[in-house]
Amino acid sequence: MKTALVCGAGGFIGSHLVKRLKSEGFWVRGVDLKFPEFGATVADDFIKGDLRDPYVCRAVVDRKFDEVYQLAADMGGAGFVFTGENDADIMHNSATINLNMLDVCHRRNIKRVFYSSSACMYPEYNQLDPDNPKCSEESAYPAAPDSEYGWEKMFSERLYLAYARNYGLEARVARYHNIFGPEGTWRGGREKAPAALCRKIAEMAEGGSIEVWGDGKQTRSFLYVDECVEGTIRLTRSDFQGPVNIGSEEMISINDFARMIIKISGKNLHIRNISGPEGVRGRNSDNKLIREKLSWAPSQSLEAGMIKTYAWISAQVLKGKQAA
Repeated sequence: MKTALVCGAGGFIGSHLVKRLKSEGFWVRGVDLKFPEFGATVADDFIKGDLRDPYVCRAVVDRKFDEVYQLAADMGGAGFVFTGENDADIMHNSATINLNMLDVCHRRNIKRVFYSSSACMYPEYNQLDPDNPKCSEESAYPAAPDSEYGWEKMFSERLYLAYARNYGLEARVARYHNIFGPEGTWRGGREKAPAALCRKIAEMAEGGSIEVWGDGKQTRSFLYVDECVEGTIRLTRSDFQGPVNIGSEEMISINDFARMIIKISGKNLHIRNISGPEGVRGRNSDNKLIREKLSWAPSQSLEAGMIKTYAWISAQVLKGKQAA
Protein backbone atom coordinates (compact mmCIF):
# COMPACT_ATOMS: atom_id res chain seq x y z
CA MET A 1 0.00 0.00 0.00
CA LYS A 2 1.36 3.43 -0.95
CA THR A 3 1.65 6.06 1.76
CA ALA A 4 1.20 9.81 1.79
CA LEU A 5 1.67 12.62 4.30
CA VAL A 6 -0.51 15.72 4.04
CA CYS A 7 0.69 18.74 6.02
CA GLY A 8 -2.18 21.15 6.55
CA ALA A 9 -4.68 18.28 6.48
CA GLY A 10 -7.07 20.16 8.77
CA GLY A 11 -7.37 22.98 6.25
CA PHE A 12 -9.60 23.46 3.25
CA ILE A 13 -7.46 22.12 0.40
CA GLY A 14 -5.65 19.63 2.62
CA SER A 15 -8.83 17.93 3.82
CA HIS A 16 -10.03 17.54 0.22
CA LEU A 17 -6.64 16.16 -0.77
CA VAL A 18 -6.79 13.56 2.02
CA LYS A 19 -10.18 12.37 0.73
CA ARG A 20 -8.83 12.04 -2.80
CA LEU A 21 -5.75 10.08 -1.70
CA LYS A 22 -7.88 7.74 0.42
CA SER A 23 -10.15 7.12 -2.57
CA GLU A 24 -7.05 5.97 -4.47
CA GLY A 25 -6.19 3.45 -1.76
CA PHE A 26 -3.36 5.32 -0.05
CA TRP A 27 -2.57 5.03 3.63
CA VAL A 28 -2.66 8.70 4.66
CA ARG A 29 -1.27 10.55 7.64
CA GLY A 30 -2.53 14.09 8.18
CA VAL A 31 -1.06 16.76 10.42
CA ASP A 32 -2.30 20.20 11.38
CA LEU A 33 -2.88 22.53 14.31
CA LYS A 34 -6.55 21.62 14.08
CA PHE A 35 -8.86 18.91 12.81
CA PRO A 36 -11.00 19.69 9.74
CA GLU A 37 -13.69 22.16 10.78
CA PHE A 38 -16.61 20.79 8.82
CA GLY A 39 -16.38 17.03 9.22
CA ALA A 40 -14.28 14.21 10.58
CA THR A 41 -10.97 13.54 8.86
CA VAL A 42 -10.74 10.39 6.77
CA ALA A 43 -6.98 10.15 7.29
CA ASP A 44 -5.77 6.82 8.67
CA ASP A 45 -3.66 8.72 11.19
CA PHE A 46 -4.03 12.37 12.16
CA ILE A 47 -1.49 14.16 14.33
CA LYS A 48 -2.61 17.41 15.90
CA GLY A 49 0.64 19.29 16.14
CA ASP A 50 2.54 22.47 15.33
CA LEU A 51 4.96 22.10 12.42
CA ARG A 52 6.85 25.16 13.59
CA ASP A 53 8.25 22.81 16.24
CA PRO A 54 11.08 20.66 14.80
CA TYR A 55 10.35 17.93 17.34
CA VAL A 56 6.77 17.66 16.06
CA CYS A 57 8.07 17.44 12.49
CA ARG A 58 10.40 14.59 13.46
CA ALA A 59 7.52 12.74 15.12
CA VAL A 60 5.33 13.23 12.05
CA VAL A 61 8.00 12.09 9.59
CA ASP A 62 8.95 8.95 11.50
CA ARG A 63 9.03 6.80 8.37
CA LYS A 64 9.40 7.10 4.62
CA PHE A 65 6.38 8.24 2.60
CA ASP A 66 5.82 7.77 -1.11
CA GLU A 67 4.38 11.26 -1.38
CA VAL A 68 4.53 14.29 0.92
CA TYR A 69 2.22 17.26 0.35
CA GLN A 70 3.26 20.44 2.19
CA LEU A 71 0.24 22.76 2.25
CA ALA A 72 0.58 24.04 5.84
CA ALA A 73 0.92 27.83 6.07
CA ASP A 74 -0.23 30.89 7.97
CA MET A 75 -2.61 32.40 5.45
CA GLY A 76 -5.98 33.93 4.71
CA GLY A 77 -7.84 36.26 2.38
CA ALA A 78 -7.27 39.95 1.66
CA GLY A 79 -8.60 40.97 5.08
CA PHE A 80 -5.80 38.96 6.68
CA VAL A 81 -2.92 39.24 4.21
CA PHE A 82 -3.10 42.84 2.99
CA THR A 83 -3.69 44.82 6.19
CA GLY A 84 -0.02 44.63 7.25
CA GLU A 85 -1.01 43.64 10.77
CA ASN A 86 -0.05 39.97 10.32
CA ASP A 87 3.11 40.28 8.22
CA ALA A 88 5.63 39.10 10.81
CA ASP A 89 3.58 36.04 11.78
CA ILE A 90 2.87 35.15 8.15
CA MET A 91 6.56 35.23 7.20
CA HIS A 92 7.94 33.64 10.35
CA ASN A 93 5.38 30.87 10.74
CA SER A 94 5.25 29.70 7.14
CA ALA A 95 9.01 29.90 6.57
CA THR A 96 9.67 27.97 9.79
CA ILE A 97 7.28 25.20 8.73
CA ASN A 98 9.01 24.84 5.38
CA LEU A 99 12.51 24.87 6.85
CA ASN A 100 11.54 22.19 9.36
CA MET A 101 9.73 19.96 6.89
CA LEU A 102 12.51 20.04 4.32
CA ASP A 103 15.07 19.17 6.96
CA VAL A 104 13.20 16.10 8.22
CA CYS A 105 12.27 14.91 4.71
CA HIS A 106 15.92 15.16 3.69
CA ARG A 107 17.03 13.25 6.79
CA ARG A 108 14.47 10.49 6.09
CA ASN A 109 15.55 10.37 2.44
CA ILE A 110 12.01 11.13 1.29
CA LYS A 111 12.13 12.11 -2.35
CA ARG A 112 8.78 13.25 -3.71
CA VAL A 113 7.66 16.40 -1.90
CA PHE A 114 4.98 18.79 -3.20
CA TYR A 115 4.94 22.45 -2.10
CA SER A 116 1.95 24.76 -2.50
CA SER A 117 3.14 28.21 -3.45
CA SER A 118 0.82 31.03 -4.50
CA ALA A 119 0.11 33.41 -7.35
CA CYS A 120 0.70 36.13 -4.74
CA MET A 121 4.42 35.78 -5.46
CA TYR A 122 4.04 37.34 -8.92
CA PRO A 123 5.30 40.95 -9.26
CA GLU A 124 2.86 43.74 -8.65
CA TYR A 125 4.13 45.69 -11.67
CA ASN A 126 2.70 43.02 -14.00
CA GLN A 127 -0.73 43.17 -12.36
CA LEU A 128 -1.60 46.86 -12.49
CA ASP A 129 -3.93 46.60 -15.50
CA PRO A 130 -7.07 44.69 -14.46
CA ASP A 131 -7.76 43.71 -18.08
CA ASN A 132 -4.25 42.48 -18.96
CA PRO A 133 -2.43 40.94 -16.01
CA LYS A 134 0.69 38.89 -16.71
CA CYS A 135 1.13 35.75 -14.59
CA SER A 136 3.15 33.41 -16.78
CA GLU A 137 5.64 31.41 -14.73
CA GLU A 138 8.75 33.07 -16.17
CA SER A 139 7.41 36.55 -15.29
CA ALA A 140 8.11 36.06 -11.56
CA TYR A 141 11.43 37.91 -11.77
CA PRO A 142 12.54 40.64 -11.16
CA ALA A 143 10.65 39.94 -7.94
CA ALA A 144 8.18 42.45 -6.53
CA PRO A 145 5.24 40.77 -4.76
CA ASP A 146 2.66 43.13 -3.28
CA SER A 147 2.61 41.43 0.15
CA GLU A 148 4.90 39.78 2.67
CA TYR A 149 2.82 36.63 2.12
CA GLY A 150 4.02 36.67 -1.50
CA TRP A 151 7.64 37.27 -0.48
CA GLU A 152 7.56 34.28 1.85
CA LYS A 153 6.12 32.09 -0.89
CA MET A 154 8.93 33.19 -3.20
CA PHE A 155 11.57 32.40 -0.58
CA SER A 156 10.09 28.97 0.11
CA GLU A 157 9.88 28.13 -3.59
CA ARG A 158 13.60 28.78 -3.85
CA LEU A 159 14.20 26.77 -0.69
CA TYR A 160 12.51 23.66 -2.12
CA LEU A 161 14.33 24.01 -5.42
CA ALA A 162 17.66 24.44 -3.59
CA TYR A 163 17.06 21.17 -1.73
CA ALA A 164 16.30 19.58 -5.08
CA ARG A 165 19.60 20.77 -6.55
CA ASN A 166 21.78 20.02 -3.53
CA TYR A 167 20.21 16.92 -1.98
CA GLY A 168 18.31 15.16 -4.76
CA LEU A 169 14.87 15.98 -3.37
CA GLU A 170 12.24 15.53 -6.08
CA ALA A 171 10.46 18.79 -5.33
CA ARG A 172 7.25 19.74 -7.12
CA VAL A 173 6.13 23.37 -6.85
CA ALA A 174 2.72 24.78 -7.82
CA ARG A 175 1.44 28.33 -7.67
CA TYR A 176 -2.21 28.20 -6.61
CA HIS A 177 -4.66 30.80 -7.91
CA ASN A 178 -7.57 31.50 -5.53
CA ILE A 179 -8.92 28.07 -4.67
CA PHE A 180 -12.57 27.85 -3.53
CA GLY A 181 -15.28 25.32 -2.80
CA PRO A 182 -17.37 23.74 -0.04
CA GLU A 183 -15.93 23.06 3.42
CA GLY A 184 -13.67 26.10 3.35
CA THR A 185 -13.38 28.97 5.81
CA TRP A 186 -16.35 31.30 5.23
CA ARG A 187 -16.25 33.66 8.22
CA GLY A 188 -13.89 34.94 10.90
CA GLY A 189 -11.58 37.20 8.88
CA ARG A 190 -9.45 34.65 7.01
CA GLU A 191 -12.00 33.74 4.36
CA LYS A 192 -11.27 34.58 0.73
CA ALA A 193 -13.45 36.49 -1.74
CA PRO A 194 -15.67 33.63 -2.99
CA ALA A 195 -16.61 32.52 0.53
CA ALA A 196 -16.93 36.08 1.85
CA LEU A 197 -19.27 37.09 -0.97
CA CYS A 198 -21.34 33.93 -0.59
CA ARG A 199 -21.70 34.59 3.13
CA LYS A 200 -22.71 38.22 2.65
CA ILE A 201 -25.28 37.30 0.03
CA ALA A 202 -26.67 34.38 2.03
CA GLU A 203 -27.06 36.58 5.12
CA MET A 204 -28.63 39.53 3.30
CA ALA A 205 -32.41 39.96 3.14
CA GLU A 206 -34.16 40.46 -0.19
CA GLY A 207 -33.66 43.97 -1.57
CA GLY A 208 -30.62 44.74 0.57
CA SER A 209 -27.06 45.58 -0.46
CA ILE A 210 -23.73 43.84 0.07
CA GLU A 211 -20.37 45.53 0.55
CA VAL A 212 -17.55 44.84 -1.91
CA TRP A 213 -14.03 46.11 -1.17
CA GLY A 214 -12.56 48.48 -3.74
CA ASP A 215 -14.21 49.77 -6.90
CA GLY A 216 -15.06 46.22 -7.96
CA LYS A 217 -13.19 46.59 -11.26
CA GLN A 218 -10.22 44.58 -10.00
CA THR A 219 -10.05 41.18 -11.68
CA ARG A 220 -9.27 37.64 -10.54
CA SER A 221 -9.68 34.03 -11.57
CA PHE A 222 -10.89 31.35 -9.16
CA LEU A 223 -10.36 27.59 -9.22
CA TYR A 224 -12.67 24.94 -7.80
CA VAL A 225 -11.00 22.77 -5.16
CA ASP A 226 -11.49 19.42 -6.94
CA GLU A 227 -9.56 20.71 -9.94
CA CYS A 228 -6.85 22.05 -7.65
CA VAL A 229 -6.46 18.59 -6.09
CA GLU A 230 -6.36 16.97 -9.54
CA GLY A 231 -3.63 19.33 -10.72
CA THR A 232 -1.68 18.88 -7.50
CA ILE A 233 -1.62 15.10 -7.78
CA ARG A 234 -0.80 15.16 -11.50
CA LEU A 235 2.15 17.50 -10.89
CA THR A 236 3.41 15.52 -7.91
CA ARG A 237 3.51 12.27 -9.91
CA SER A 238 4.94 13.84 -13.05
CA ASP A 239 8.55 14.34 -14.12
CA PHE A 240 8.06 18.12 -14.15
CA GLN A 241 9.44 20.07 -11.19
CA GLY A 242 7.67 23.36 -11.73
CA PRO A 243 6.96 25.99 -10.60
CA VAL A 244 3.69 25.91 -12.50
CA ASN A 245 0.36 27.69 -12.18
CA ILE A 246 -2.63 25.72 -10.98
CA GLY A 247 -5.55 28.01 -11.63
CA SER A 248 -8.37 28.97 -13.97
CA GLU A 249 -8.05 31.28 -16.98
CA GLU A 250 -11.65 32.48 -16.57
CA MET A 251 -10.96 36.03 -15.40
CA ILE A 252 -13.77 38.11 -13.92
CA SER A 253 -14.13 41.48 -12.19
CA ILE A 254 -15.07 41.33 -8.52
CA ASN A 255 -18.31 43.23 -9.11
CA ASP A 256 -19.29 40.82 -11.91
CA PHE A 257 -18.33 37.94 -9.64
CA ALA A 258 -20.65 39.29 -6.95
CA ARG A 259 -23.42 39.64 -9.55
CA MET A 260 -22.90 36.01 -10.56
CA ILE A 261 -23.37 34.83 -6.98
CA ILE A 262 -26.40 37.08 -6.48
CA LYS A 263 -27.95 35.49 -9.58
CA ILE A 264 -27.19 32.01 -8.21
CA SER A 265 -28.85 32.96 -4.92
CA GLY A 266 -32.05 34.04 -6.68
CA LYS A 267 -32.17 37.21 -4.61
CA ASN A 268 -32.57 40.83 -5.70
CA LEU A 269 -29.56 42.53 -4.08
CA HIS A 270 -27.42 45.58 -4.75
CA ILE A 271 -23.65 46.08 -4.58
CA ARG A 272 -22.09 48.86 -2.52
CA ASN A 273 -18.38 49.39 -3.18
CA ILE A 274 -16.40 50.55 -0.16
CA SER A 275 -12.72 51.09 0.62
CA GLY A 276 -10.86 48.05 1.88
CA PRO A 277 -7.85 45.80 1.20
CA GLU A 278 -7.99 44.51 -2.36
CA GLY A 279 -4.49 43.46 -3.48
CA VAL A 280 -3.33 43.82 -7.09
CA ARG A 281 -5.59 45.27 -9.77
CA GLY A 282 -5.62 42.18 -11.93
CA ARG A 283 -4.62 38.52 -11.72
CA ASN A 284 -5.35 35.56 -13.97
CA SER A 285 -3.74 32.16 -14.32
CA ASP A 286 -1.63 31.53 -17.42
CA ASN A 287 -2.04 27.82 -18.22
CA LYS A 288 0.24 27.49 -21.25
CA LEU A 289 3.00 25.75 -19.29
CA ILE A 290 0.77 23.27 -17.42
CA ARG A 291 -0.86 22.25 -20.72
CA GLU A 292 2.57 21.73 -22.25
CA LYS A 293 4.12 19.79 -19.35
CA LEU A 294 1.15 17.82 -18.00
CA SER A 295 -1.16 17.73 -21.04
CA TRP A 296 -3.87 18.99 -18.69
CA ALA A 297 -5.43 22.19 -17.43
CA PRO A 298 -8.53 22.97 -15.32
CA SER A 299 -11.74 23.13 -17.34
CA GLN A 300 -14.74 23.52 -15.01
CA SER A 301 -16.58 26.82 -15.32
CA LEU A 302 -16.55 29.30 -12.45
CA GLU A 303 -20.34 29.34 -12.30
CA ALA A 304 -20.56 25.55 -11.94
CA GLY A 305 -18.22 25.64 -8.96
CA MET A 306 -19.98 28.62 -7.40
CA ILE A 307 -23.39 26.92 -7.58
CA LYS A 308 -22.04 24.14 -5.35
CA THR A 309 -20.13 26.53 -3.10
CA TYR A 310 -23.04 28.93 -2.56
CA ALA A 311 -25.37 26.05 -1.72
CA TRP A 312 -22.95 24.83 0.95
CA ILE A 313 -22.28 28.25 2.51
CA SER A 314 -25.95 29.27 2.52
CA ALA A 315 -26.68 26.01 4.37
CA GLN A 316 -24.04 26.94 6.97
CA VAL A 317 -25.61 30.39 7.40
CA LEU A 318 -29.03 28.81 7.87
CA LYS A 319 -27.66 26.40 10.48
CA GLY A 320 -26.17 29.34 12.34
CA LYS A 321 -29.48 31.20 12.37
CA GLN A 322 -31.34 28.11 13.56
CA ALA A 323 -28.80 27.51 16.33
CA ALA A 324 -29.14 31.12 17.48
